[in-house]
Amino acid sequence: MPEAMDAAVPHAPALASPVWALLVLLAGLLLTGELARREWVDMHERAAAMHRSLADAVPGRLREPLATAALALRAMQTVFLSNDRMDQALFAYYHDNLRVRDRLPGYVVTAFARRQQDPAAERPSYRYAFVAPLQGNESLVDFDIAGQPENLAALEASRDADWPLASAPFDLLQFREAGGGQALGITLRVPVYSRGPAPVTVATRRAREIGALAISLRLEPMVRKALEGRTLESMHVDIRDLGAAPGHEAVFASAPVPDAGAQIQMRRIEFGGRRWELRMWPRSARVETGRLYLIVLAGSAISILLSLLLWSQSTIQRRALELGRRMSARFGESEARFRVLNELLPALVLLADGRDGRIAYANQAARQRLGEVAGAPLASLFADPEMGSTALEEAARGGGWASREAVIVGGGRRFWASASLARIEVEGAPCLLMVANDTSEQRELTERLRYQAAHDGLTELPNRREFERRLQQALAAGRERSAPFALLYIDLDQFKLINDVAGHMAGDQLLVQLVHAMHRELREGDLLARLGGDEFGLLAFGVDEEQAMALAEYMRRCIEGVAFVWQERAYTVSASIGVVLADRQGCTLKDLLAWADSACYQAKEEGRNRVWAYREDADTTRRHSEMEWVNRLRLALEQDRLLLDYQEVLPLDPASDDGLHIELLLRLREENGETVLPGAFLPAAERYGLMPALDRWVIRTALAHFGGLHPQGDRLRTCAINLSGASIEDEDLAEFILATMDEFAVPAQRLCLEITETVAVRSLLKVVRVIERLRTAGCRIALDDFGAGMSSFGYLKNLPVDMIKIDGSFVRDLGSDPMSRVIVNAVAQIGHQRGLKVVAEWVSDERTLGVLRGLEVDYGQGFLLHRPERVVFQRRRDEGGTGR
Repeated sequence: MPEAMDAAVPHAPALASPVWALLVLLAGLLLTGELARREWVDMHERAAAMHRSLADAVPGRLREPLATAALALRAMQTVFLSNDRMDQALFAYYHDNLRVRDRLPGYVVTAFARRQQDPAAERPSYRYAFVAPLQGNESLVDFDIAGQPENLAALEASRDADWPLASAPFDLLQFREAGGGQALGITLRVPVYSRGPAPVTVATRRAREIGALAISLRLEPMVRKALEGRTLESMHVDIRDLGAAPGHEAVFASAPVPDAGAQIQMRRIEFGGRRWELRMWPRSARVETGRLYLIVLAGSAISILLSLLLWSQSTIQRRALELGRRMSARFGESEARFRVLNELLPALVLLADGRDGRIAYANQAARQRLGEVAGAPLASLFADPEMGSTALEEAARGGGWASREAVIVGGGRRFWASASLARIEVEGAPCLLMVANDTSEQRELTERLRYQAAHDGLTELPNRREFERRLQQALAAGRERSAPFALLYIDLDQFKLINDVAGHMAGDQLLVQLVHAMHRELREGDLLARLGGDEFGLLAFGVDEEQAMALAEYMRRCIEGVAFVWQERAYTVSASIGVVLADRQGCTLKDLLAWADSACYQAKEEGRNRVWAYREDADTTRRHSEMEWVNRLRLALEQDRLLLDYQEVLPLDPASDDGLHIELLLRLREENGETVLPGAFLPAAERYGLMPALDRWVIRTALAHFGGLHPQGDRLRTCAINLSGASIEDEDLAEFILATMDEFAVPAQRLCLEITETVAVRSLLKVVRVIERLRTAGCRIALDDFGAGMSSFGYLKNLPVDMIKIDGSFVRDLGSDPMSRVIVNAVAQIGHQRGLKVVAEWVSDERTLGVLRGLEVDYGQGFLLHRPERVVFQRRRDEGGTGR
């Protein structure tokens, strides 16, 4: 009986396991199939949504390069309006300054065609006179673009409308020998008028027309660059010009248009008088199937593993034998793969005889790069024979010669490579194995990155980081050889005004012209660098103080002599230059830069457009005091020692009751507890760029404790906060204010932002953009210190504000100065005419209050009405012992 039982035990699972394994496998595969089906449906829905989104973005992305080309044409058109005496060299100079080739994919050429009317001819001719770049486009010179009636009609339409017009697709003259659609392109044209103001009527435009400007673009690279990334990776695109002649509609096609049953997305784009139809459909091979494959693989694997677990109870021996057979087969395959591995490697692999050093084997990559080198000495591959001999000697001795940079020669070429040599044995014979990877492209990229990291991208001058490194080297060399040198700190005057009025493109062009002018006047060995937006540094070697001042004055006159014309307007620019001689013992890099900056600042304070040498005097001491205030302010910000006071703004009409209005005033608490008024520290904050941080602290603190600003916080209708000039020029300020209001749930109507008239006039364009963004959200805007500037009424009509606050200097003398009374009356009347509220500051006595009521001023603010008090939430903090 025991023997019978022993015989029966292994057979029962042997019969059951295969059946259960098959059932588990089938159940698992069925479940996996259902999950895969659901994922397949979701996958196609997601792909369709993604394709719609990509198709919606295509018209905008295609419009960008066309708009860039039109803007470049407008810039060149403006040049002709200011100077129509153009030659090829000047035309190429302005073309290169625009850097269109770098910003416009598919760019081919910019050309000017001069209009000429032959009395004997029925039509005028438009022959290309100037072409840039000229190389490769010589065939365009003297080509008449009006030879075809449709071209002449387009030129005349562009002239009458003064608007860029685009051509239908055609084969560009320069690329007609290229095939496969590579020659296909378009041309954008604008008219060119004679020197003077831009003509506004059709008759004037026809009378002053002197020719036409054109930019040619190759469609293939332009469209591919515009749509590169997910669009072309996920979709095929076909673009056709609906207005082109039959057979010439094609603009771009990544593949033939499929059958009508395909999911085709249709879009249209209009530009320059042309209408393009865009057809987009998905690439079937690009469907994201990662999750589907994961479900199928994971489900199948789990099902198989579970079935195998049951199956293994009766098939262990069979599976072991089968596994052995497979491992043996794979081992044989691995050995075969190893034999061809070297042929497939992208690295250069060479094997040389260890006795004579001659090459016995080179893989495919080595043969392609070096040619047939079998039998040649391995050392001959090194451009430096000494390095080659050293490498072979070290490798032959069994030493390490790995990952060394070397210049390799072969096949008539030279290239940098990272090479390694080692001694090995092949079938008992000594050999030398060399493996090398081409690093030429990597080295070129590294050098380019190193150059870009040390130079300014616009002017190609050394940047601040590189300038400071060279200055540090000059200091070290000066200590060793007692060779003094001078540092000139050059700051352009009113450059931001040109940026704001004419735009950043004009500012960039002005900087390029100034750098060219200064470069022509530099002495050999001197170093000019761009330190910031409108700041430059100049290291002048081998000069004393008198020579340094003379050089600075020479550079100032050079800058002042640059005449810059942009869009019919001429601009002049000047510079304030600070000079410091590096002849003081123990001076550091930080000292020199601070002294030069201080001298430059003094030059600006003395009236700008002048040169100032650094000296230890009272002004220098004052600036050092400002620097100390900067450090104290930073520490106060870190230690939360800034304070807020509020002053009520009261209606002057006793019958008026429109809620409570306050203005917040900034204070600073010293470490000893003393309170400092803003007049002591704000000048330093404005000078050294701390105002944006202070303004943001006030805004965030006030909005975070809005209900705790005033004892009657529930009646608080508006809280006014002052904004500095530096803050209002910050592009992100409006978004910061709106995001903070959302974070602390403060309605926008309860926040009033005050901007001084001086700041508004100085940065009108930026101020208007910020004001409109904030007013659209519901904030109120007040124009502070109104009347202090020279152009108050002229600018008032251009500023979208809700309130004007009359400068306190007029209110203070209202009772005794008739002129102040006239000015206040005029401000009140003009403000009310525009529907604005008028506030009088510095109301300090009853007589002034009575006059203001008689002049119908709406609100008053001053010590007579309310003395500033600490905000409530900071009173509670101090009373609780947490204040400092």
